[in-house]
Amino acid sequence: MTPVEIHEGTSPVILGLPHTGTHVPAEIHARLNVRGQELADTDWHIHTLYDGLLADATTVRATFHRYVIDANRGPDDASLYPGQNTTGLVPTTDFDGTPIWREGEEPDAAEIADRRAHFHTPYHEALAAQIARVKALHGIAILYDCHSIRSLIPFLFEGKLPDFNIGTNSGTTCALAIEATAVEVCSAAQGYSSVLNGRFKGGWTTRHYGRPETGVHAIQMELAQSTHLAQETAPFAYDETKAARLRPHLATLLTRLERLALDGRLPKGDAQ
Repeated sequence: MTPVEIHEGTSPVILGLPHTGTHVPAEIHARLNVRGQELADTDWHIHTLYDGLLADATTVRATFHRYVIDANRGPDDASLYPGQNTTGLVPTTDFDGTPIWREGEEPDAAEIADRRAHFHTPYHEALAAQIARVKALHGIAILYDCHSIRSLIPFLFEGKLPDFNIGTNSGTTCALAIEATAVEVCSAAQGYSSVLNGRFKGGWTTRHYGRPETGVHAIQMELAQSTHLAQETAPFAYDETKAARLRPHLATLLTRLERLALDGRLPKGDAQ
């Protein structure tokens, strides 16, 4: 299976989908323990949730699971949240802090390097190429990184996660107008809660590609899975009714971000 699926569009908005893939090569799957084989930390159905929300948006989707290698971690495996519980480039535990590999079957440095070359690198080469292509079309590109996570994970955060978690690494990865638009749309969504740069400030993808001074803007949206799943436990079923209520708000946000770029309100080199 190819490690990345690409749909090329002409919109200035690119949707990154690093965590919706569920492919685990058989030889790797056999080394996961029962807990790991549940693949519980998938961003379940996020590609379905966003499908068709913005006409002609480019999408770049990793097909491999984050337990193979996490496409939203840096290749150097530096922690995104020093001092806080998190998972690494190749996770050894799930989001509850429970081991996911059979005893003695954890990948070593050489295997991690091999996975990086065969999965992580192709995904980011594809994403970088699409950003360059879209920027050549418009003089600007907006990378919107699509994520979801369970709303209750004591190992990672206290209490219940807000529904919309906007990440811009404290305002450094995109123009302030993009951040403000996201906050405005999410705050106006009745029945939903939201936060800017709370527990999730944007992963490596957002931080690595977001260079507003060059005309490349990046923003992460981490959705609580309670917004679109029937339940946040297996079988992690997609809830069509919940999704139908949520999708218009996401469509409004993507459309407004696109309009910011097309109307010339985000000129190259202007981070304000």
